[in-house]
Amino acid sequence: IFILKQMNFLLNFLNSTQTKTFKNVAFLLLVFDLFFNFFIIYKIPYTEIDWQAYMQEVSGVLNDLEFDYIKLKGDTGPLVYPAGFVWLFSFFFYLTNQGQNIFIAQIIFSLLHTIFLAILFAIYSKAKAPIWVIILLCFSRRIYSIFVLRLFNDCFAMFFFYCSILFLLYSKWWFSCIFYSLAVSIKMNVLLFAPAFGLLLVKQLGWIKTISKLFVCLLLQIVLAIPFLIENASNYFNRSFEFGRQFMFKWSVNWQFLGEDFFLTSKFAIFLLCLHLIILAYFAFFKWCDDDQGLLQIIFQKNLKKRQKQQLNPRHIISILFTCNFIGILFSRTLHYQFYVWYFHTLPYLLWHCANYKFSKYIFLMIIIECVWNIYPPSQIASFILFICHFIILILLINSSFLPSWQINSKEIKKNN
Repeated sequence: IFILKQMNFLLNFLNSTQTKTFKNVAFLLLVFDLFFNFFIIYKIPYTEIDWQAYMQEVSGVLNDLEFDYIKLKGDTGPLVYPAGFVWLFSFFFYLTNQGQNIFIAQIIFSLLHTIFLAILFAIYSKAKAPIWVIILLCFSRRIYSIFVLRLFNDCFAMFFFYCSILFLLYSKWWFSCIFYSLAVSIKMNVLLFAPAFGLLLVKQLGWIKTISKLFVCLLLQIVLAIPFLIENASNYFNRSFEFGRQFMFKWSVNWQFLGEDFFLTSKFAIFLLCLHLIILAYFAFFKWCDDDQGLLQIIFQKNLKKRQKQQLNPRHIISILFTCNFIGILFSRTLHYQFYVWYFHTLPYLLWHCANYKFSKYIFLMIIIECVWNIYPPSQIASFILFICHFIILILLINSSFLPSWQINSKEIKKNN
């Protein structure tokens, strides 16, 4: 009886959504994370993968004053990231003695990880998520490796994007769009969220205000890239937004079970793109706009004045964005190890969402996914298991509800738009 009482107490605690309890646990997790990051730096040797290449790429701009993107390269290949990456890592170039002081770089990324989690906790708090959901965000071996031991730029791209979501949840649409654009300027994987992000803008604001905000996003991209556009605009766009880039099969975590010959075919790429678009269309027409009488009502701005007097439900915002990204992950041409940070932090929320915002019996899927991402090198069996887990989550999302879309009227909406 005593054991049952303790287990019941633990379950009640993990399922708690009380603000005070949530904040206390979040604070303890952040303190743990900060010290654990420093422990990792002290105990586990750094592994060089892309950091020196990043430094070589930005040194071409800083030291050689080279602004032709096609001439900027490092040991791992040409520079393939947008201009925001160059300016951000130029700052790190100086902070770390031209990239030579790895310890300083690790400190930067360890602090980033703690702030990263704080932003996520704030997002999950707005959704009234229980304790167990945020605990799951803190215990991934691969994620700690990506941040503190590998120093990948994906970490900063996702950081800016989660900042964008947080502003979105507070109806700060201008700031949300600016941070979204900053995220894209670091790495274009954030474009996987674009269909949902655009849909939410049109839902709440209508086409005119949406276009004005998207114009600001585009303007920011242009401003960041001015030196490279002046030098050679074609080379800049071909390199930084190269959608047809071919990836190496041996590093692909997700499609090893298909074999290299089939993986490299253009037919496979087209097939994945078609599936991606079909599934996105299904969710847009049949899942994400149920409260609005369908997607066409949004497109043709029916009941726009009514929607502008309401505020989007935080859970609806997060669910749509995370689902949209997950669909992109499922049908990605390749997933390298660092790409795990693109969606790991969304998994606890998605599994909670699939369980109708109750304690999720689907946690085992996240555990299996974590195990697969820690298998090195990629294997056929592991990649097949990953595909099955992703496919199961997709089915669960198809069978889940994205309602209600709206919450009580907010006087703040017009002020913030």
